[in-house]
Amino acid sequence: MQYMILNYTSPTEYADADAVRAAADGELWGAYTKALVEAGILVGGNALHPPHTATTLRIRGEMRDIQDGPYAASKEHLGGYYIIEVPDLDTALEWAARNPAAASGAVELRPVVMRGAA
Repeated sequence: MQYMILNYTSPTEYADADAVRAAADGELWGAYTKALVEAGILVGGNALHPPHTATTLRIRGEMRDIQDGPYAASKEHLGGYYIIEVPDLDTALEWAARNPAAASGAVELRPVVMRGAA
């Protein structure tokens, strides 16, 4: 089963793209990513640019409503994601607990809908 691990971090932690890149290559996130790779469970993932770079689109009737910024304002922001393949939710939770965002922000787990799967 595949799970997406969503990393929610403090907006002040990674305020610009350079900080995001440095963190992704840094000790905490680098070690976590390496552990996922070495365990053979990493399917994919990426760090994301800060929320102020987001653009939100809604279609209302035939009109496009475009807003600068993320869809929702929140205390933490979505800083990146991993997709892992593990046997069950308990195993996914074990890996999520090791995620650096769990200590200072939040980590959300979501099962991935597999195309063609029953």
